[in-house]
Amino acid sequence: MLAAVSLSDSLSKRVASADQPLGPANTLWRDAFRRLLRHRLAMFGALVLLVVVAMGVFGPAITPYDPNGMDFSDRFANPSLEHWMGTDDFGRDIFSRIIVGARVSLQVGFIAVSVATVVGTGLGLMAGYSTRITDEVIMRAMDVLYAFPAILLAIAIMAALGKGIGNAMIAIGIVYIPIFARIARGAVLGIRNEEFIIAAKAMGAGDIRILLTHVLPNVLSPIIVEITLSLAFAILAEAALSFFGLGTQPPDPSWGRMLSEGRAFFRQSGWMGVFPGLAIFFTVMGFNFLGDGLRDALDPKLRR
Repeated sequence: MLAAVSLSDSLSKRVASADQPLGPANTLWRDAFRRLLRHRLAMFGALVLLVVVAMGVFGPAITPYDPNGMDFSDRFANPSLEHWMGTDDFGRDIFSRIIVGARVSLQVGFIAVSVATVVGTGLGLMAGYSTRITDEVIMRAMDVLYAFPAILLAIAIMAALGKGIGNAMIAIGIVYIPIFARIARGAVLGIRNEEFIIAAKAMGAGDIRILLTHVLPNVLSPIIVEITLSLAFAILAEAALSFFGLGTQPPDPSWGRMLSEGRAFFRQSGWMGVFPGLAIFFTVMGFNFLGDGLRDALDPKLRR
C-alpha cells in the first residue's frame, strides 16, 4: 500500500514538473544559442540572409529604378555606376529587378515551408504516437509522395493546378510534407516509451495534451534544422518552376524567370543570367550555412 502511494506521488511530481518551464531546458537553449553565435559559417549565412530579407521586406522602396520600367534606348547596357548590374533586353534595370525578386523567392519559400512544417509535423506526430494501422496508412501515403523526384512532383501538381505564384506555393509545400512527417515520426518513436510519457499517461493526461506538452517540445530541434534546409530547397524549386515558366509570370520579376530570360542572351549580355544566378546561389548558401550551424548547436552528439 505504501509502495503504491509512493509511486503515485512520484508520478504526480514528474508530470507536474513536466508541465512547468524547466530551468535546465532553458539553459540548453541558451547554450545552443551561444554555440550558434560561435559558428562562423552560420553567422556568415545569417548575415547574407539578413541582407536578402531586407531586400524582400523593403523591396520597391529601395530600388534605384522601376523594376518594370522599360527603356529601349538603353538595352543590354553594361554594368556601370548608373546601372550596377546592367540592363536586360527591355532596358530594365537588373539590380532593381533582383531586389524585388527577393520578395517573391522569400514569400514562396516561407509560405510553402510553413505549410509543409505544420501539415508534415502533425502527420508525423500522429503516425508515431497513434496505432500501427494509423502509422501504416499515413507513412505509406508519405512514401508515395516521397518516391517522386521533388521538382517533377511540383511540376505535375502545377500541371493540374495551373500556372501562378500561389499554385507554386501549394506545389512546393506538398512536395516537402513527407520530409517533415518522417522526421517528426522518427523523433516521436524515439521518446514515446520514455518515463515522462508513461508518467503522463498514468496520471490520465490526454493524447493531445501529451503530444503538445511533452512530445512536440522534444522534436523541435530536428524540425528547426530541417526548416532552414527546406527553405533553401524551396527557393531553388521556385526558381526552377519560374525558369520553366510555371511560377512567377511576366512582367513580375523572379530570379528563376530572370535566369531563363538571360539564357537566350547569354553571349550577347551574360550578366542577365549571371546576377540572378548569384542571387540564388548566395541565398541558398546562406540557408545551408545557417542550417549546418543550427544542427551543430542543437544536436547533443555534435557538441564539443
